[in-house]
Amino acid sequence: MITYYHDRSVQVTSTAVRVDGRSYPLAEITMIWHRRGTRSWRVLVGRGAIGAALAGPLIAAVLGVAVAVWLHRSPTVTIAIVGASVLVGLAVGPVADSLFEHLDRSYARGSRQLEIWARWRGQPVRLLRTGDALRFGQIYRAVQRAVEHSQPARPATRR
Repeated sequence: MITYYHDRSVQVTSTAVRVDGRSYPLAEITMIWHRRGTRSWRVLVGRGAIGAALAGPLIAAVLGVAVAVWLHRSPTVTIAIVGASVLVGLAVGPVADSLFEHLDRSYARGSRQLEIWARWRGQPVRLLRTGDALRFGQIYRAVQRAVEHSQPARPATRR
């Protein structure tokens, strides 16, 4: 028996697909397809918040420099305002790596609910529903490979 995918709730092997304790023998599956749901506004707002957190200090630094130039104060005051603004802008540096990591993970997970469907014993059955795009892709490809390898090879035809 070959295992194509395995996690705590999904196992895809050369004989069956098991999801949350339910088993679907590959010999009884005739078709596999997937569906994408609507976008999750919560995920999109989260990405926007991360972008704002990244851009906020930089915008504050630029505004600080602009205010320092606009005020026409003494060179000491102007240098102090510009220096403080640059420090605010540099504050994004140590936090940026963490924020970019969260943003990257957000794109890997996706912003939609994804479903894997199969025709099992002649009836459509939803095998899986997840919002994790990376996991969905791994499972969907594993099911495709398992179904392809479970079907008997077709003899070549001559013309």
